[in-house]
Amino acid sequence: MADSLVLRWFCRVYFQTVPDKSTLIRWTHTLRAETLRALNDRGVELARQAKVTQGRKLRLDAMYVQTTIHYPTDSGLLIDSVRVFSRLVKRAKPLVAEQFQHVGAACRNRLPSARRAAQALHRLLRRKSETKEQDQRALYQKLIETAEQMVRQTERVVQTLQQQSENIAKRLREQAERVVPLIKWVIAQTRSRVLEGQRVASADKVLSLFEPHTRTIPRHKGGVEVELGRHVILDEVEGGIVTRYQILEHPNEHGQAVEAVSHHRQLFGRVPRLVTGDRGVHSPNTDEALTEARVKLVTIPASGKLSPERQALERTCRWRRGYRWRVGIEGRIASLRRDYGLHRSSYHGPDGMERWLGLGVKASNLRRIALAR
Repeated sequence: MADSLVLRWFCRVYFQTVPDKSTLIRWTHTLRAETLRALNDRGVELARQAKVTQGRKLRLDAMYVQTTIHYPTDSGLLIDSVRVFSRLVKRAKPLVAEQFQHVGAACRNRLPSARRAAQALHRLLRRKSETKEQDQRALYQKLIETAEQMVRQTERVVQTLQQQSENIAKRLREQAERVVPLIKWVIAQTRSRVLEGQRVASADKVLSLFEPHTRTIPRHKGGVEVELGRHVILDEVEGGIVTRYQILEHPNEHGQAVEAVSHHRQLFGRVPRLVTGDRGVHSPNTDEALTEARVKLVTIPASGKLSPERQALERTCRWRRGYRWRVGIEGRIASLRRDYGLHRSSYHGPDGMERWLGLGVKASNLRRIALAR
């Protein structure tokens, strides 16, 4: 922007000093999810005033957004746990040196021993041996013991930091309070999965210490079986304007059509004439609820075994014509993932992902408005 007169004019900066990139990033991080949703609603209102859309049709679909993590393995999560604790006690060492008689032992870095055990485990997995399973359990047991020792060390250091009032001590305590429960859960799930041979439910797994909100999303398609990230529902009206985005707590979008129509009514003052989506959006009361809301045509395929009446309805020309319009949201999702970076969130945490989604959707809507005018 600093080198372009056109961009300076567009951003109303003119010949004034342009803020530094780091300053803009810091300002962006102050935006809350509610603010970005309100900005997007305002953009939809501007699109309506510019006659880009009238809100007569509504289609919705879900997409997945990856989080920035490495592929989770039990040994990798244990190594991350030891690394996080080693870094924390290293930073706390100057603050607690006077309180411990043997500060070196209290703040010992166990990361090298954990790495050696992990490397031995990886070498073991590549070779064939009769005692392979036994050796694997022994190495995992060593990793678990190392992680537990680091937990005890960190808890002793944090207990000592309670007596101090410096800002750095407060930050270290807050960091420890955030990660200690996660790491204890990682140790418990590794012991259950590897040593005891039990299964851990997908919803109960910790997949990352740095992005704990990450979920496993089954794809049910060719290629990758699961994705690591979050499921996001999108609502789009004619004109290519995305009116709503929402991170789903569960990896399915059943029943989202009712909420989409309710939000649509708040924006446009009326319900759309057509609501369409794929089979994943359907729920047992979707058609009834949307009909009561006075939606003229609902073209969402029902799931499960269909009655003869339902089969006849989904074969009518009017129903099929409305359902064909649904396909366009696949292109919108592809554009958001390809052109606006929504395939992976570069911001951390659930709030960061909300912010990343809001900025991408807002940019897409502004471009659609500009192209239409």
